[in-house]
Amino acid sequence: MPYTRRSLLGGSIAVPVGLALSGPLGTQAFASSTATAASGRTAGAVGPAAAPAFARSGRPSAPWGVQSGEITAHSATVWTRSDRPARMYVQTSPSESFRYGVRHHGGPYLGPGTDHTGTVTLRDLPPGQEIHYRVVLADPGDPRRCSRPVQGSFRTTPVSRRRNVRFLWSGDLAGQGWGINPDLGGYRVFDEMRLRDPDFFLFSGDTVYADGPLQASVPLRDGSTWHNVTTEEKSKVAETLDEFRGTFRYNLLDRNLRDFNAHVPVLAQWDDHEVRNNWYPGQLLDDPRYTVRDVDTLASRARRAFGEYFPVTDLRGGRAEGRMYRVMRYGPLLDVFVLDMRTHRNANSPGRQTDDPIGILGAEQLAWLKRELSRSRAAWKVIAADMPLGVVVPDGAANFEAVAQGDPGAPLGRELQIAELLRHIKHQRITGTLWLTADVHYTAAHHYAPERAAFADFAPFWEFVSGPVGAGGFPAGRLDATFGPRTAFVRSAPFANTSPSENPPYYGEVEIDGDSGEVTVRLRRQGGAVLFTKTLQPGRVGQ
Repeated sequence: MPYTRRSLLGGSIAVPVGLALSGPLGTQAFASSTATAASGRTAGAVGPAAAPAFARSGRPSAPWGVQSGEITAHSATVWTRSDRPARMYVQTSPSESFRYGVRHHGGPYLGPGTDHTGTVTLRDLPPGQEIHYRVVLADPGDPRRCSRPVQGSFRTTPVSRRRNVRFLWSGDLAGQGWGINPDLGGYRVFDEMRLRDPDFFLFSGDTVYADGPLQASVPLRDGSTWHNVTTEEKSKVAETLDEFRGTFRYNLLDRNLRDFNAHVPVLAQWDDHEVRNNWYPGQLLDDPRYTVRDVDTLASRARRAFGEYFPVTDLRGGRAEGRMYRVMRYGPLLDVFVLDMRTHRNANSPGRQTDDPIGILGAEQLAWLKRELSRSRAAWKVIAADMPLGVVVPDGAANFEAVAQGDPGAPLGRELQIAELLRHIKHQRITGTLWLTADVHYTAAHHYAPERAAFADFAPFWEFVSGPVGAGGFPAGRLDATFGPRTAFVRSAPFANTSPSENPPYYGEVEIDGDSGEVTVRLRRQGGAVLFTKTLQPGRVGQ
């Protein structure tokens, strides 16, 4: 819905010559000298058409597109990356053609210190409305030399319960050797998800595979060949800051993802593969692929690259005070609690401790989550977890990677912390909790109930698993009975590391009805198929 012209006329800033643009926009140029595939294809094969004639050499450009995030009722953050030093500007309008009500928002200098990435926080926006924006880059030495604008849109958070809310979630992109395949049109699932017109996308970890080099071609079981777009940075595991940055740039070579980012705000969290498989703080690697053996050093570099390549302002520049865990309040119907089950965890172990104050969240994050859940007045409280609660995820022969460790009895190890959280939710009578996750490379619906559990001091709840959105598929894992999970639905690959061409991507959809407050969760697969649907009623402690 358009917002009012009056709401846009309250302020503007002076802008360089050439930035006062209006009228429809053309396509954005895209090229990458480093991206090639074995077949001779370039990244441009899955990107827009050639550059327009007036995008002359020497002008900045933004071939990696735009993103939005940190959406509230009155503000949003817009991201881009320039191909050279530039000054970033953003224009907003109620009109997709930018024919009236244009506002100008000044932005930062994009230089090598942030890998030429930057964000602008847009303020004083009207609530619950469609906002069109476009990013323009100016040469710092000659503001008349401007880039072609790159356009996007988002919806600000509603303040009324009457408007429906719809969002999607999934995780795991470019993993296990399966990257951008130009033969398949790249990451086509993102085009399908864009057409669902979600309010935002919850990117549930493993947003890149910094530890997953890509080969130009991979033989498939049927005798055919999978072709990857490749880059220099994706030829080895990421260790330097520049290599981590290149890993994040890789996925943006795909036109489907860039178009998706331009129209769907992202709420991103990380898991292990932004750094290295199954990592935990203090870990020292025994992996011949790495010359840097200190995981904390790798994690610091990955965290900085994550903050540079997603619109998460608290993490930009590697700010130590920035937290990966946070809450997004999306109007009266929804709060999303984004967890960080990596940064604050203890070491992976057999998980048989009878006392474990650190657990998988750390004491500080657990206290924050309990406090913010108690404060929430939203009809639905989505807990976005890096990993599922009841699926047994091994790490080697004796240790475990997630919460569950396969012992069906009373809580031990990291389960103790989850038991404390579930007890808090029940005793505080916190209604409408819903767990969403990815990580395990299949899709499932799990119902947890005390009557089936070894630990019974909690209210029933649902956990929905989706993914991968573009990585290898795996068979379903077994469940640990400590919290009484039951599989209501599961769909998984027949064998380990099934390619996306054989096992198409999975994603989930959550829709909240503005009239009834009911939430409907759908597990989907690329191709439009709805695999499973569950509708839940609001205002209940457990169901």
